[in-house]
Amino acid sequence: MSGPDGLGPLVAGDRVALVAPAGPTPPEQGARAEELLRSWGLVPVTYPGARAAHPRATYLAADDAQRARDLEDAWCDPSIAGVFALRGGYGSVRVLDRLDVDRMRAARPKPLYGSSDLTAVHEWLREELGVASWFTPMVGTASLLDDAEATASLRVAVLEGLEGRRWSAPAASVLVPGTATGTLIGGNASLLAMTLGARRRRPVDNTGAIALLEDVTEETYRIDGYLTSLLRAGWFDGVVGIALGGWQACSPLDEIEALCQELLAPLGVPMVAELGFGHGPAAHSLPLGRRGTLVAEPGRPPELVMAPVGPAEESA
Repeated sequence: MSGPDGLGPLVAGDRVALVAPAGPTPPEQGARAEELLRSWGLVPVTYPGARAAHPRATYLAADDAQRARDLEDAWCDPSIAGVFALRGGYGSVRVLDRLDVDRMRAARPKPLYGSSDLTAVHEWLREELGVASWFTPMVGTASLLDDAEATASLRVAVLEGLEGRRWSAPAASVLVPGTATGTLIGGNASLLAMTLGARRRRPVDNTGAIALLEDVTEETYRIDGYLTSLLRAGWFDGVVGIALGGWQACSPLDEIEALCQELLAPLGVPMVAELGFGHGPAAHSLPLGRRGTLVAEPGRPPELVMAPVGPAEESA
């Protein structure tokens, strides 16, 4: 059963939920996800919305109420040890205002696994419940199921947890040198921009954080807009480091890195490119809401290293 910080690890025999807060999953991919989790000794439970269809929108798994109910019920069910989002796409932002904050706050934290559109849920969990979570490839997609390295990284996150973990990638490079330690936040850049300014959202305070940023199928000018919106909103104020992941099927990488140099390097914090998380091949599974150290020193491979757990995290 998951530990108190919401990051696991899970153990054989644990029941885990498969939910679809965003887009629909083809039935064969859902079946493969279930089989993968069974092979790890877990007991998958697929929630109703993952097999439903939105009455209007083919890009949503089920109606908003069902998708929100599945996520909330899975989180609050004491027999469920972890929650896997099957895929991203779009739609998570539409369920946030339907979640019962008090009910979910009263439940024991558990790991949530997912990325892409699930960035909205990761932010909500951290800001509303103070819970850490896992930024991982989506278990109901071919990008995970057909990628042995990404699957292996997810398996380690699920079954082995965080102790002693460190992440790098062959293509990783230093854009701004330095070393920084802070709480890992962020995820998909378009979702981070999309969730700015919600009426009931608490004021953003990312002081002392390391920002993780990636995206998929976006042109440079759109990424420019997302980063500029985040800068204007103060999202980067107080951030102590920046780690860039994959930009799968986006504009040429050199354009995106030049944009990040132009907009983000003036912040004066260590910045690393191509750290191997996000939508690309062999994607890492990384924690959000826990402290890590970003190493961007000349002459050594850039990496992200988990910081020792502090007293506050041990008692969370």
